[in-house]
Amino acid sequence: ACKLKPLQGRPPFRQIRELVRKVHSDCAVEIDTNAYSVPWRLVGESVQVTLSGAQVRIFHGGQLVAEHAEASGRHRRLTDPAHFAGVSGVSGPVLRPVDPEMAAMRPPDLLRPLLEYEQLAGGRW
Repeated sequence: ACKLKPLQGRPPFRQIRELVRKVHSDCAVEIDTNAYSVPWRLVGESVQVTLSGAQVRIFHGGQLVAEHAEASGRHRRLTDPAHFAGVSGVSGPVLRPVDPEMAAMRPPDLLRPLLEYEQLAGGRW
């Protein structure tokens, strides 16, 4: 039988896990089959991860860059929308900025009906 008992409501010891992970191209690190998002600018970088008290804290260069509640279960994905701010296509399709000069030079979508060209060329291809 276990002789250790909580002191004043506290467990007899604290469990802390410290890991190093590389940020994947999907802006996440994998821990115990679960994925936790980090700011997209860290893709490809190594980060330090601390798991303690059902919290996942992710550090880069000694600075806290992400914090998540530890996922219950397996193969879960926890994301913070702020980690994707500024990424093209996150909130809709990727749109190219319109250059006013290029827009003015672009020809109309259809200059003439194809039938007119066929008549001028002497028939169909």
